[in-house]
Amino acid sequence: MHIKPIVFAVLALLVAGDVWAMRCGHRLVQVGDYKAEVLEKCGEPDAVEQRRAIRGSRLRHPYGALEIDQFEEVLIEEWTYNFGRRKFQKLLEFEDGELKKIRDLGYGY
Repeated sequence: MHIKPIVFAVLALLVAGDVWAMRCGHRLVQVGDYKAEVLEKCGEPDAVEQRRAIRGSRLRHPYGALEIDQFEEVLIEEWTYNFGRRKFQKLLEFEDGELKKIRDLGYGY
């Protein structure tokens, strides 16, 4: 069995998609930080979009005797940072002020 293709595939999966942290100069912003921390480290974003979403869950008794629905409204903010032509733009998604996702976008401008 060849190990190199397996290692390469695992690394590709780790690199693709969402990332857990980003650099703003010498400072590190990571999932779990709050908006105030990100503003202090990175400054104002280039764009901000807001929306509301409903998060919920349904709890059921194993025999169906009790069923509880729990729903809450959360504020989602998406901040975009453009670091220039040779670097990827970053999209930060906050839920109720806490950083939940960091995604790479295309190259900046």
